[in-house]
Amino acid sequence: MDIGHTEHTERTERTEQWDDTYRSREQLFSGNPNGVLVTEAAGLPPGRALDVGCGEGADARWLARRGWRVTGADISEVALGRAAASPVGEAGDRVTWTRADLLTQPPPEGAFDLVSVHYFPVERRADHTALRGLLDAVAPGGTFLFVTHTRADLAEHGEEGFDAARFSWPDDAVRLMGPAWTILVDEIRPRTAPAPAGTRHSHDAVLRALRLP
Repeated sequence: MDIGHTEHTERTERTEQWDDTYRSREQLFSGNPNGVLVTEAAGLPPGRALDVGCGEGADARWLARRGWRVTGADISEVALGRAAASPVGEAGDRVTWTRADLLTQPPPEGAFDLVSVHYFPVERRADHTALRGLLDAVAPGGTFLFVTHTRADLAEHGEEGFDAARFSWPDDAVRLMGPAWTILVDEIRPRTAPAPAGTRHSHDAVLRALRLP
């Protein structure tokens, strides 16, 4: 089997799927930063941040306005085009929009003081390679913030045939973390904002962990 060809094909299919999803609406998301990000990152000292699956860029813009230097990464060129076209104001030079498939192309190791993963479908790979790549991108002293819908919400209100085993979850990340990490938050909490249109997700699974210096 040509692994490289297979990964290229999968990446192309994901790109087309997400481009089509964004094209289906003039604006897919609210334009506001995720509430969990605001709650969990407001007190962090600004540094280098990776916004995983940045979409139309609301989280990245919020971080940049608070002094972070942000890499907003997404596989969809449509999403990145919208993100780049949205005003950031004086913080514009602190955001870099990057097209990347972080499931197959891990970010640089130890490069970020915050890796923020909000509702990004981390597909399960052999030995959790995609999730490990995101964890490895956190610098010593940095924060890993992983937020997902809960399995229960997705099973009840998600697509027919939803298979939780296809994806990595916050508890998978906890199992991968060794003594170099301190878990600060690991809980399920009610959503602070209405669920996206067409969904009925009522709770979030939230993991915030610190990589020890």
